[in-house]
Amino acid sequence: MKFTVTAPAGTNIKYTIGPEMMPAESKSAVIPESGSLDLDGGTMKDPGFLRCAVTATGGSRGLATAAFSPEKIKPTQTEPADFDVFWNKAKAELAALPMDAQLTPMPTETTDKHEAFEISLQNIGTPPATTSRFYGLLYIPRGDGPFPAMMSPPGAGVRGPDRDIWEWVDRGFIVLYVGIHEVPMRPLPDAAATSTVPGNYPNIGLDDPAHYYFRRVIMGCVRADDYLVSLPKWDHKNLVAYGGSQGGYLSLTTMALDPRVTCGEVSYPAYCDEVAYVHGRPAGWPAMKFNDPNDSEQQRAAKIATTAYFDSVNFARRIKVPGHYAWGYNDETCPPDSTFSMYNTLTAPKELSIFKELGHARTPAVTDVEHDWLMKQVGKSK
Repeated sequence: MKFTVTAPAGTNIKYTIGPEMMPAESKSAVIPESGSLDLDGGTMKDPGFLRCAVTATGGSRGLATAAFSPEKIKPTQTEPADFDVFWNKAKAELAALPMDAQLTPMPTETTDKHEAFEISLQNIGTPPATTSRFYGLLYIPRGDGPFPAMMSPPGAGVRGPDRDIWEWVDRGFIVLYVGIHEVPMRPLPDAAATSTVPGNYPNIGLDDPAHYYFRRVIMGCVRADDYLVSLPKWDHKNLVAYGGSQGGYLSLTTMALDPRVTCGEVSYPAYCDEVAYVHGRPAGWPAMKFNDPNDSEQQRAAKIATTAYFDSVNFARRIKVPGHYAWGYNDETCPPDSTFSMYNTLTAPKELSIFKELGHARTPAVTDVEHDWLMKQVGKSK
């Protein structure tokens, strides 16, 4: 592989070339009079991604990432023998709880095209709590319908809906955008509300799958589906899971666990091959290294074991519905090594759109291909 750096003549650069997200020797160079410098990247003996990262004088930075047989990347994650037993138990626990749906109209977000509500649903809790509340924002198109429904989980952190959610509502989708933390969605989470959500939430309860933070979250997404399919305006044909990053991860889990989901739209999903760093490869967000010096070997082993119940690669094996997937080669949050390890385990109908220079972002180009695929999937012309 050869990488070409272009910059004004005389620019001092520092660069690294090596497997993505892994340590690499830093080297220096000066851009020649031609304004172009070729760097020999060598090759890779195993499937994966080779990345060149360049920083110029002044701090500007560029990336280029080359793929070597990405369709052959296999996950390093194991699969627990009781994976299905674990999740069937969680679903049974959820099914035993009434939804107790509480809706609050949002006049400021209601338009002549749709009605808007804040919603709160009863969900399972994280032991010792037996229940919790799961919040979301519900948008229902005006008119008789019926309409396809979309459950859309968020990216990481505490946040409101992404801009493209409004576009799906205006295209005639019932959309339930969920918040995964136990804080209301409106008004937008302020500093006080956000402070109640630990910044390290992907690590909470990691030594025990029954107590892990994402168990309640994943069941909350299924609970959101429970509510969507109860709506009179739902078309009884199309239930979509749609999200990117952490939202892509939660879309994958819902596609795998909820047989009512009919298709999924997943961008740069997180939590793919989460133990990969232990094996010398990059893992997706939250990119666990399992190197806490305060952990005993027993604690470290317990945390690694817990991730197997929550890893995208193990959910992907259970997905049976069509999905469209999209990501870029320059993603430093959910690196393509990790997302391909998930994608290559899928046996359901799948379509992948690659944007080679894209980092961790949904651009108009990504949205366009998602729109085209999903509108055809639900039988809409535009």
